[in-house]
Amino acid sequence: MKPEWVRLSGRKTLVEVDVQPGSKRSCVLGFEPWRGRLKVAVRSPPVEGAANSEVVEIFAVSLGVKVGRVSIEHGVSNRRKTIAIKGDFVDSVKALAEGD
Repeated sequence: MKPEWVRLSGRKTLVEVDVQPGSKRSCVLGFEPWRGRLKVAVRSPPVEGAANSEVVEIFAVSLGVKVGRVSIEHGVSNRRKTIAIKGDFVDSVKALAEGD
């Protein structure tokens, strides 16, 4: 069975994302069914953690939580990442993916 791209694991929400660094704008682009991941664009280049910090900030602002509640669980040096958010935000992330 293939894991869901957004799921609850214990007391945190895990989100599988593809990051597009060096974009013209920073935002959640939506769910990409072919890859089975949420696509996120960031302006920052993938240098010295700048893109990672921007991804964390995008999720925190979009979900209305403090930056300290969002972290990168896997893929710190990769475009494919697993984002962890403390709490149950599965429905909120799905709405974010749909552009609601």
